[in-house]
Amino acid sequence: CERPSSLKARAQTWSNYKHHNTVKFLIGITPQCVVSFISKGWGGHASDVHITENCGILDKLLPGDMILADRGFTVQESAGMYCAEVKIPPFTRGKKQLSKCEVDTARQLSRVRIHVERVIGAVKQKYTILQSTLPISIIMSKDDDCSIIDKIVTVCCAMFNCCDSIINAD
Repeated sequence: CERPSSLKARAQTWSNYKHHNTVKFLIGITPQCVVSFISKGWGGHASDVHITENCGILDKLLPGDMILADRGFTVQESAGMYCAEVKIPPFTRGKKQLSKCEVDTARQLSRVRIHVERVIGAVKQKYTILQSTLPISIIMSKDDDCSIIDKIVTVCCAMFNCCDSIINAD
């Protein structure tokens, strides 16, 4: 997004990872690569854990659901309260190498998690409005607590769901 003139907004949207002002969304993807959840936009400074715990996705979990996440995505306890499980690739920290079992688990998770990255990339690529630097005016919330960017991302994800799947049906 554009760099806000307000120092507070500038700090809230700054992303150390991207090195500029950003808006972040949390999306849920089904095993069939359908977008099943989209959060409202959060400033780039918000942590993934904070967004996950405050965007409402946890309230939609059912017992037995599984969340696939990156390392450092420490929401196991929050998801556990809904009897859901969080799967994270094994860590190599403190080890020379992973065990055979850990390597197999990491490969299985990677095969599935790649679809999440493919969906996110496909939505961004298909809808070019999501590729440009967005004016701050569409990011600011309006009276109904839903900003224009929230509506744009929701519509882009809904239209993506109407397209052919990015994975082949068996």
